[in-house]
Amino acid sequence: MSVSWDRSASWFQFTNIILAQFYEIGVDMRDPYFVCGGLQDNGSWCGPSATWSRQGIGNHDWFNVGGGDGFYVRIDPTDPSILFAESQGGNIARVDLNTMERRGIKPAPRLQGEEPDTTGEVSFRWNWNTPIIISQHDSATIYAGSNHLMKSTDRGDSWEAISPDLTQAMDRDELEIMGVALGNEQILSRNDGISSYGNSTNISESPLNPGVLYFGTDDGNLQGTRDGGGNWQMLNQDMPGLPENTYVSRVVASRFNEGTVYATFDGHERGDYRPYVYVSDNFGEDWSTIVGGLPDDWSVNVIYEHPTVENLLFLGNEIGVYFSRDRGESWIRLKGNLPTVPVDDIVIHPRDNDLIIGTHGRGAWILDDISPLMEISEDLVASDAHLFPVRRATIFNVYSPQGWTPGSFAAPNPPFGAMIRYHLKDDAPLPEQTGRQRPEANPAGPPGMPAGMAGFFARGGPPAPRPEPPEPTVKLRVLDESGTLVRDLEGPGRAGMQQVVWDLRVNPAYVPDPSEQANPMARFFGGSPRGPRVLPGTYTVEVDAADQTFTTEVEVRGDPRIDLSRADLVVRQAAIIDGFALSKPIYEAGRALTRASEQLTAVRELITGNDEVPDSLREEIRELSGQVRDLQEELSQVRRGMRVSNAIESFTALPTEDQLWQIDQGWVKVPALVEQVNDLIGTRMSAILGQIYQPGFGPDAGTQIEIPPRPGR
Repeated sequence: MSVSWDRSASWFQFTNIILAQFYEIGVDMRDPYFVCGGLQDNGSWCGPSATWSRQGIGNHDWFNVGGGDGFYVRIDPTDPSILFAESQGGNIARVDLNTMERRGIKPAPRLQGEEPDTTGEVSFRWNWNTPIIISQHDSATIYAGSNHLMKSTDRGDSWEAISPDLTQAMDRDELEIMGVALGNEQILSRNDGISSYGNSTNISESPLNPGVLYFGTDDGNLQGTRDGGGNWQMLNQDMPGLPENTYVSRVVASRFNEGTVYATFDGHERGDYRPYVYVSDNFGEDWSTIVGGLPDDWSVNVIYEHPTVENLLFLGNEIGVYFSRDRGESWIRLKGNLPTVPVDDIVIHPRDNDLIIGTHGRGAWILDDISPLMEISEDLVASDAHLFPVRRATIFNVYSPQGWTPGSFAAPNPPFGAMIRYHLKDDAPLPEQTGRQRPEANPAGPPGMPAGMAGFFARGGPPAPRPEPPEPTVKLRVLDESGTLVRDLEGPGRAGMQQVVWDLRVNPAYVPDPSEQANPMARFFGGSPRGPRVLPGTYTVEVDAADQTFTTEVEVRGDPRIDLSRADLVVRQAAIIDGFALSKPIYEAGRALTRASEQLTAVRELITGNDEVPDSLREEIRELSGQVRDLQEELSQVRRGMRVSNAIESFTALPTEDQLWQIDQGWVKVPALVEQVNDLIGTRMSAILGQIYQPGFGPDAGTQIEIPPRPGR
């Protein structure tokens, strides 16, 4: 969306909101997979469901594959470089994504299946949104719907009409709109602008039997065949409560039962907004309505069956998405952060189990890993707690491009790591009450405050913020294949569905001082300390909830783009851990020196102007302050050198000789440096503090820092 303030001489594009209008959605089998779809007046486009970039999924990641009003895009499941894009009126093209060449494959108006020199033409009527599908039994076979069902076994190079005219073949001039005949001179355009009427709106092939096909039309016909098009049968003559001529918005052949088929109808063009949703278990001979829980005043656009869970259905209407775990007997609306918006298409990725929807006005949306919806039941919700299966997680290094890209929209990537979902019947117990305390009033006010404001502070100043109420939490653990603890995590403890993302790292070497965590610059320079990422493998997740421990497994795989042997990965990991083991003593030495510097500053302030302090003590304080500064500089040099572990982790390959040498040097320098720090705080600093403060009243010089044994030595 763009706006102009100078009568279109220049334009400003809004990049903080998605306003795309998707009609249909397709996905491929790349990793990460791509989402493709047709947009109103903006062609057809494809873009990744995730990127390897920290910037997310930007506009520049999408590319155009078709023009006109974009509608169906279907991608070959065996070869993602082959796709079919369709624009208005049956204009189908096969696109080679390797070269971006396009071949128009719209069936010509001739007797399809006959020799090319056969005389005579037939009339094919195409919907503005022409349905096309790729056979689930043979990826070279595609179907397209006009007023006939068209079939190609060579990806559109040749076609055959495998049905008669399956529509009602009405004379549009005899139809009416708002009581006026469409052929009347009062109509501004012939048939009020409808380019074609009496054509296919949806087709479906049984995943279990390629001979079972269904064909829906805009004039209200739903027909089926069980012999690949040899014989067709009208199926919707006795659908309960369905008005005649109601637009067939979707038909879906079940993948679990050859005779099961779902169908939805949309009557809003006639002012009928009721939901029409049906299921049949005998190839459409008998139907039952399945609208329990759906709103009565919103027409239905799409129904979709889960690829692996029987009776789990999804439905899109004019306000959002609904799901059913009991084959439509009851429907529940999916909310979350999805805005109220018409949903025109739904796809579930067969490998990743993501729910992808196309909306008319808010773009394409992805709900990552809908495994919880596969298990949800009344018994599960009534149980005290439940841990859901965890989808496979992938280790990879995120690309961090340098540069700022203002004026360009980017959608967030899925969370990096393993998504751990659990359900709690009740809130977990609250931790002990914590919160910020109200500061004591300062009658004089802050230094430099005008005298007229002193009374404000004498009354206690502005109201103190309310103490932050404690939030209930649950404990989580990740164990490796040997049962060794890898990571401790803490998750939300509120009742309902909760999620924790494990970033695939081991526990950090230390917990930073609270003052450092509160420092905004700490985040700018890398944030809290992190442990190294784990090796690929199978890990166990444990969740403590409702006085029970729930467990499940998660597979962690390596970067699919990189081929590095397990042996080399182990060698690389050993080097990372070798350097990582030094991070805690380096941090503790830095904290000890900072504390010593602060204590020496306080001592100098105490003795300033005191003539009774001997010069020898003053000199010793100066010397010790200089030694602290020297050690801090040495430590800074060592700390910079020990970033080598991060450098090794940032590139998936064996470490270089220089990197291994740097780690060896760290194990030479750090223990010696820590020994000097221990001597400083344990001997000299303690002695000075003992001379300044009365016993039991002075600050503690600190504890000795331990050097861990070198890993693998």
